Amino acid sequence: MKGKLFVMSAIAMGLAVLPLSAAGEDLVKESLATFSPATIRLEFARPATLRTLPNYASLSQRYVAPRLRALQDSFAKLGVGENDIDEVLLAWRPGSSAMDLDGLVAGRFTARSMASRATANGITASEIGGQSAYCLDATGGTTCLVVLRDGLGVFGTQDALSAMLDIRSGTAPNLSTNERLTKLLGEASTQAPIWGVAVGEAVPDWFRAWMPGQGNLQMDWSKAFQSVEALVYSVEIAGAIKLDAKMDCTEDQAAESTRQVFEGLRMFQQMAWQSTNPGKPNPFQAVEIARDGRRVSLKMTTSFNELQAFPTSGVGL
Repeated sequence: MKGKLFVMSAIAMGLAVLPLSAAGEDLVKESLATFSPATIRLEFARPATLRTLPNYASLSQRYVAPRLRALQDSFAKLGVGENDIDEVLLAWRPGSSAMDLDGLVAGRFTARSMASRATANGITASEIGGQSAYCLDATGGTTCLVVLRDGLGVFGTQDALSAMLDIRSGTAPNLSTNERLTKLLGEASTQAPIWGVAVGEAVPDWFRAWMPGQGNLQMDWSKAFQSVEALVYSVEIAGAIKLDAKMDCTEDQAAESTRQVFEGLRMFQQMAWQSTNPGKPNPFQAVEIARDGRRVSLKMTTSFNELQAFPTSGVGL
């Protein structure tokens, strides 16, 4: 399963100025026509905004995951540099491996320019789903990219890409038939530079990646969050990094138990931080936890300097 502090990992995908403020919503529409109804998580990043982060160069060097960096390098071989990427939307499937990266990419590239660069670099196109696909070796596996139209591409493993192209052709059901996930997409803050939705097994996986100071923490994350049915989250970077996550549980009592789990995790993290980083500001100090019926909310605000002080152990895709 993919995921490890996507806030920093997504930065690797590139940085540019968006032509339209609603472009993120356009990519959401494309996702409904591209991904399987079995999808359990979607995560969006707008790299254009992420590049405004203070200390961007040092932060990205520390937190960018090798798999995403390799994917970026693969795109570069096709003439798609980091400044050519506006948006990225990743999708998780049940049983996805940590090496699988499936998604949509929007930016400034054309099928013609990509074909020209591929030829210049000795890269031969393969046919997948009746489309010209460029498959390149990246760390941990092969990623294939197809230009759906100028400025919009879809990527993934060869099998995943074939399945997504079948979905887009109408020969297989698409994500719009998944009422549960589409409802969550309606709640998502699609104007945020980073946002996502998750259901089922993808929920504990997301928290396993996000919770800091886990080094000595022995926890069955799937069991701890088994009562959480759905998650909607967003990250804003105006002045500081602000995380807002909302979880829907099976019932009120389950939500209260989940709230207590978070309170315990916060206490553990604070003690662990003080032990290993005495005198240093804790980037996860300002965490707010609340419950309203079956919904548990988690809000966190941290400065860019505090995030830079956070150790990289365990972070990355």
